[in-house]
Amino acid sequence: MSLIETDIFGNTIDKVQMAIDRIKTFCPPEGYYVAFSGGKDSVVILDFVKRSGVKFDAHYNLTTVDPPELVYFIKTFPEVQIHRPEKTMWQLIVENGMPPLRWQRYCCRILKEHGGRGRTVLTGIRWAESSRRTQRKMTEPCFRDSRRFYINPIIDWSDDEVWEYIHSNKIRYCILYNEGWKRLGCVLCPNGNQKEQAKRWPKIANSYRRACIKAFNKAIANNKKRTWNNGDEMYDWWISNGHRGDPDQTVMFE
Repeated sequence: MSLIETDIFGNTIDKVQMAIDRIKTFCPPEGYYVAFSGGKDSVVILDFVKRSGVKFDAHYNLTTVDPPELVYFIKTFPEVQIHRPEKTMWQLIVENGMPPLRWQRYCCRILKEHGGRGRTVLTGIRWAESSRRTQRKMTEPCFRDSRRFYINPIIDWSDDEVWEYIHSNKIRYCILYNEGWKRLGCVLCPNGNQKEQAKRWPKIANSYRRACIKAFNKAIANNKKRTWNNGDEMYDWWISNGHRGDPDQTVMFE
């Protein structure tokens, strides 16, 4: 069993117990703010905080472009608070003049990353997710907001170890994984395979196209220059991954 390891001195390491001990060790008096996304790592973290007995409150930030299957799954957790944003993705696209890009993901900052201010936030971030995340630490302050502190108790787990824990303990997970999706997040995230996502969720893709048309028309009305001739061209360029260029992200979802 990969969740039981032996170090160079012959000592047995139980990675499950280690993760639970980490959660117990760093829990503040007011309890954790658990950042729940509905993904495989999140369901493991939620199970751990329950097993550890620490105080916590779990939160999910709805983005308005979440896969319907994921939202339905998250709603089956009564302990998870679902927060609706002040603005939809479609409004943000019109305000910003174009959809989010790899190097300009205003959507994450506005729709996802505002929760947990002044709290100790528990996440399922892992080194194995991407080369960028190998720079993350098990405990770390938020680089954008010093009032937020992160604890990442399974940061040193592999994908196989996460799935081993899920299957061994019969933890529920979103059905999208059974379709072959590796990670879950916003539909048509610029860090993913947008064309495949557009085929899977055509209604959401069409909403993106309409937002692009509105954004383009607004820009032209305000005498702003645009590379494209119309909003449809803007969307087609975006969905064709013309803005891509970061080799760090090779999965379907962020």
